Amino acid sequence: MDLHYLTASEAIRRFTTRELSPVELLDAVVSRTAHTEPRVGAVTEEMLEIARAAARDSEARYRDGTARPLEGVPIMLKEEQPIAGMTAEDGSLLEQGAIATVTHPIVDRIRDSGAVIHGRTTTPEFCCAPVTHSTLWGVTRNPHNLDMTPGGSSGGAGAVLAAGSTILATGSDIGGSIRIPSSYCGVVGFKPPFGRVPGLAPFNSDTYCADGPMGRSVADVAALQNVIVGPWAGDPASLRPALRVSGAAAPLTGTRIALSVTLGGYAPDPAVVANTRAAADALRAAGATVDEVDLPWTPDEVLSIAWAHFGQVMGPFIESVGSGDPALTDKLMPYTQAFIASAAGAGGYVEGLEAEAAFYQPLGELLERYDALLCPTIANTGMPADAACTDSAAVFSELMTLPFNVVGRVPVLAVPSGRAPNGVPTGVQIVGRTYDDATVFRVGAALEAELALWTSPEWWPAL
Repeated sequence: MDLHYLTASEAIRRFTTRELSPVELLDAVVSRTAHTEPRVGAVTEEMLEIARAAARDSEARYRDGTARPLEGVPIMLKEEQPIAGMTAEDGSLLEQGAIATVTHPIVDRIRDSGAVIHGRTTTPEFCCAPVTHSTLWGVTRNPHNLDMTPGGSSGGAGAVLAAGSTILATGSDIGGSIRIPSSYCGVVGFKPPFGRVPGLAPFNSDTYCADGPMGRSVADVAALQNVIVGPWAGDPASLRPALRVSGAAAPLTGTRIALSVTLGGYAPDPAVVANTRAAADALRAAGATVDEVDLPWTPDEVLSIAWAHFGQVMGPFIESVGSGDPALTDKLMPYTQAFIASAAGAGGYVEGLEAEAAFYQPLGELLERYDALLCPTIANTGMPADAACTDSAAVFSELMTLPFNVVGRVPVLAVPSGRAPNGVPTGVQIVGRTYDDATVFRVGAALEAELALWTSPEWWPAL
């Protein structure tokens, strides 16, 4: 396999045996970025001088036996996660040139782990769309099919992983923003449950929102999750103690998994259905019992509840950037303006909380009988790279991720399930009981081993 498509686990093994140096791997992904970026458009900036110094330091640490958990592994960060002294533009003309005054806690933890930060990845404006394009940064494309979107809002992160422009990446998820790109780009992503990974105000207190890891294997995502997890003094919602997970594959004998292809009211494409059922069969082959079930959910119900929530936090936050000035508001992307309008017209906060609790109950009852739920990540097989995404009802009726932000205390691991006829990967979500992160990783690792799709060099686009 080409160096730029190594997993972090394999890279660390080679660093340890001196078959490969961190400097060599960094050079490989930087060269790959130069080759792919003109067509993919997923990187906002590179930090090569800093990265090369870090890679040289990692090389020395492997020599003297002081290597840290992710020592020498190249990683790109989602631009939304600020770094003090660097730009914090959120893909918006309104924020162009803004400089961050704080650093996100997971950035500090990633640095301390020895990972080599060498770039930052694109998002849609204010991370409020399931596609990644903006006036500020242009259009980000899916390496598997350049006419199609890599998803959003962590679309740049998904794209650089699929393109081989980095080894690990970070994302964040408030409506599917890790899992949508994971599905479209054929990579692995984890939406941690609320509070598991520390964040910054105001979204650290938003139960829908989580920062999380993305990579090209379940073990890689587990390794990055173990670095960023745990309590932080700046976030009273962050949970203690830090919960570590494993990406090691093992038989699933005795594990009971519920399969829902529609979640009650979604209508997945036949290719998505076929690949989801293939994933279920793979879990059976790994020893699990898989039963088909149903849930009483509909996209309309999900949207009604979610907009009541977005109307209290994310909508007003975005609107505050423009300070109500029509001249500034006109500079916002059409999808951003549509988001603000939908959030402003939503229901009340208390009614929304009551609806969220009622919405969770059937899932909670289901997970009393099953260890995890398996379902598609997205109902469709892709969207154009420059899709307008201004019709929220139409867009969100295709995204089967949002229900698990409404019930944000459940962990969700997103893994590939196959490929659609247009070349765009499809994916499934493994949904665990509240705060049972370990089980979704155990199921995901077994599924990865049985399907043997994204572990093959043929999975990744040549570009």
